[in-house]
Amino acid sequence: MSSIICIAGPTASGKTALAVSLAKELDGEVISCDSMQIYKDMDIGTAKPTLDEMEGVPHHMLSVVEPWEDFSVSRYCEMATPILDDILARGKTAIIAGGTGLYMDSLIRGNDFAPFPATGMREKLEAKADELGMEAMLSELAAIDPETAKRLHLKDRKRIIRALEVYYETGQTITQHNKKTQEVPPRYQPVWLGLDFADRQELYRRIDMRVELMLQQGLVEEIRSLLDKGIPKKCTAMQAIGYKEFVDALDGVITIEEAAAKVQQSSRHYAKRQLTWFRRNENMRWLTRQSGDGADKILSLARQVVQETDK
Repeated sequence: MSSIICIAGPTASGKTALAVSLAKELDGEVISCDSMQIYKDMDIGTAKPTLDEMEGVPHHMLSVVEPWEDFSVSRYCEMATPILDDILARGKTAIIAGGTGLYMDSLIRGNDFAPFPATGMREKLEAKADELGMEAMLSELAAIDPETAKRLHLKDRKRIIRALEVYYETGQTITQHNKKTQEVPPRYQPVWLGLDFADRQELYRRIDMRVELMLQQGLVEEIRSLLDKGIPKKCTAMQAIGYKEFVDALDGVITIEEAAAKVQQSSRHYAKRQLTWFRRNENMRWLTRQSGDGADKILSLARQVVQETDK
C-alpha cells in the first residue's frame, strides 16, 4: 500500500473531503498543505476543516502559528517533515492535502533550507529598499540574476529582497539554487492525485458558493475580531484573498457586496494559477469531476489510482 498520498487541486475542489475519506479507508492521517490554514483564529476565510468535517481523522499543520507571524516554505517543511516521518514510522498512511503547490513540492522533494546566519544582511537590504525604492532593488537583482528578476513583480518586495539576500549570503543565485535542487531525487515517492472539473464553470460556481457560505458563517465578524486583537492590517496573513477585501469593506472603502464579488473573482484567478502549477507535475493522476459527479465518484476514482499504484 502507498504510504504517502498527495491530494492537490484548486480552491473549493473537494480536497479536504477526499483526504478524510481516504484516511478513513487507509488508516491515515492528514497533513494540511495550505499556506493560510497554518494561522490560528483564521478559520472561516481559509476554509479550515471543522471537527465535524475531520470525522475523527487526525489533522496536522492547522493553526500552528499566530496571524501576525511571517511564514515561509522553509518553515513549513521544517515543521511538517518530522510529522510526516512520524506518521510513516507508525505504519500509517500520510495524506498531504492542499492547494499550496510550492509547499507540497518542497516537502516531497525534501528541499534543504539551511538557515542564514544573523549577519544583518536582510535588514540592510530592507533599509536600502526603503531609501531607494523597489525599482532600484529589482534592477540590482536583474544584474545578478536576470531569470529570477524577470518573473518577480515590482510589488513583490519580500521575494526580491529574499533573492538578493540569498545571493549576498551564499554567492549563489536563487536560479542556481533551484537548478541544483531539481537535480536531487525526491526524498519521498507519493501517489499524486489532482482534482479538476470537466466544466470549469462548475468549479467557479463552487468558489462563488463557498464565499457566500463564508459570509453566512461569520467571516466579517472573524476579521473584525482579528483586528480588535491588534492584528496589523498589512501583515501577510491579512493580505490573503478573503481577508484584505473585507478589511477594505470594514474601512468603508467598498461595500460588503463589492468585497464579496472581489473575493470570488480573485479566488477564480487563484484557482487558475493553482491548476497551472500542478499541471507541471508529470506524476499527477488527474481525477476529473464530470457534471453530476458526487464525492463518492471521486473517491472511487482515487481508490482505483491508489490500487493501480500498489500493483
